[in-house]
Amino acid sequence: MKLLVRNLARSTTEEELRALFQAHGTVQSCKLVLDSETGKSKGFGFVEMPKPGEAKAAMKSLNGMDIAGSCIRVKKAEPKPAAGKGPVAHD
Repeated sequence: MKLLVRNLARSTTEEELRALFQAHGTVQSCKLVLDSETGKSKGFGFVEMPKPGEAKAAMKSLNGMDIAGSCIRVKKAEPKPAAGKGPVAHD
């Protein structure tokens, strides 16, 4: 299950994020979203956990937790809409 983690402190590292979720189970992948110009964190990231039960437990436990002075928000990540699948404009 892919989780979206928002409102992270800009100083939070990928390793710290991974460690938070590993306390609740297996972490398949962990990715902070970085600003392409500065290379600094944009304050959110994604964590993938292969076992839904562990992912749900992590979500419940970590959502609203204060990490480095920021109250993080954790929820199930929604799939990105496919390119070209949006509304079609007509003249």
